[in-house]
Amino acid sequence: MADIPPGPQGPAESASPDDHDAALTELGYKPGLKRTLGNFHTFAAGISYISILTGTFQLFYFGVSFGGPAYWWSWPMVFIGQLMVALCFCELAARFPVAGSVYNWSKHCGGPHVGWLAGWMMTVATMVSLAAVALAYQLTLPQISSVFQVVGDGTGKYDAAANAVLLGAILILFTTVVNAFGVKLMATINSGGVFIELIAAVALVVLLGVHITRGPSAIVETGGYGQGQSLGYLGAFLTASLASAYVMYGFDTASSLGEESIDPAHNAPRAILRALIASFLIGGLILLFALLAAPDLHAKELSVDGLQYVVKAALGHTIGVVVLWCVVIAITVCALSVQTAGLRLAFAMARDNNLPGGTKLARISPRFQTPVLATCLIGVVAIAILVVNINQPQIFSVVTSIAIVMIYVAYLLVTLPLLVQRLRGRWTTAPGSFSLGRLGIPVNILAVLWGAAMTVNLLWPRAAVYNATGPQHWYLRWGGVLFVGVVGVGGFLYYWFVQRGRTGVLAEHAVDDLPEPMAHGGP
Repeated sequence: MADIPPGPQGPAESASPDDHDAALTELGYKPGLKRTLGNFHTFAAGISYISILTGTFQLFYFGVSFGGPAYWWSWPMVFIGQLMVALCFCELAARFPVAGSVYNWSKHCGGPHVGWLAGWMMTVATMVSLAAVALAYQLTLPQISSVFQVVGDGTGKYDAAANAVLLGAILILFTTVVNAFGVKLMATINSGGVFIELIAAVALVVLLGVHITRGPSAIVETGGYGQGQSLGYLGAFLTASLASAYVMYGFDTASSLGEESIDPAHNAPRAILRALIASFLIGGLILLFALLAAPDLHAKELSVDGLQYVVKAALGHTIGVVVLWCVVIAITVCALSVQTAGLRLAFAMARDNNLPGGTKLARISPRFQTPVLATCLIGVVAIAILVVNINQPQIFSVVTSIAIVMIYVAYLLVTLPLLVQRLRGRWTTAPGSFSLGRLGIPVNILAVLWGAAMTVNLLWPRAAVYNATGPQHWYLRWGGVLFVGVVGVGGFLYYWFVQRGRTGVLAEHAVDDLPEPMAHGGP
């Protein structure tokens, strides 16, 4: 593991309120991105990536299908686990307030090899995640109007998947153009969308609360789910918990904009926690009240159309459609935020010449002050992922599962090296910024255990997730393991034999008078 020197060599310690670029220059990078984002912008970036309405409306049907109403308890379970991870990230965000959060954190905690692997996994996961989020249009727009069901009438075996690819590609094209035009336009649209999403989410909580038809005892009933499974209801619950795990991630995005934020060492940790806690509270209430307000907990529509069905059935068609349009806005800004985070990550890796064609990918447009080529590349790959799955009926669960598990693996490649640093006594926090103090080691241990356990749960070769409709094939059931394995092992072999010797800050991004400790590989 790479050492992290204490004292004045830590980048965040040198930063002052009047010079937020000090942390960047001490890490060896010239400031290149435009620093204009304030507190709400960074908070909005984190909460739009989590996106309460996108996740709950996209995956409610999944949780209810496998765990029934009692699946709700997976929401606080996932929150507690992810909170442990977020607390570790808060310390890292204060210590290293630079672009490409996960990549740079793992690099400084675990060394260049671990850093590259984490960055590579996260980069690929971001592109898959962008495709997965874009698919959410299909779960909402056709329920607003049949006009949005362009391919077929929705009853054909591949109608939904093909139409999802079309709608998703349009969304990705939009987010690519916005991100290419600069961070200010992105932040304006994102912040406006988040403002609407938060108002709509709170209003939805109130509206569903008014229409509650049953008591809270409903969420402790297993309803026969899990019968016939070796683990009984626990097995069903673990499968259903994926619906919650799919939502509460991406809070690190608040720190990915560190080079474009004002006072990121102090603002990013707050934004990370606020985004996660707000999402937990509002999202948890939406799910709870939806279960208590649903006309019939045994209705087939509940496990097919999900939360969209509950909203229209309980609130009426007109109000339901208004809410669904707010969900469309939430999906849009969520996709925008996902691509924004992936772009910063790709830029950070390319700046270190850690990606093929790094010089071109890290080039910042003089006009827009963004890496335009990297933006376009992420958009093209995400659309390609959709097209490959155009005739996959399980497109929603398969693409989403693979995206999330890779992110959980990337998070582990941060929390595990950080724990090693703590146990070796080499970790120091930035004075005056966020610190866990004596809770650092226990919180970090819980973060690692949680990440490992959830990774296994996500990768488990369930036919219900990876091969829900026949015919059954072993390679489909093990699709998550195979995909993550190929990306991880193949990527690392590429780095070891090809990319490793080329790694180093590109001349156009490097500080000329780099301090001696930084000139030998950084902290």
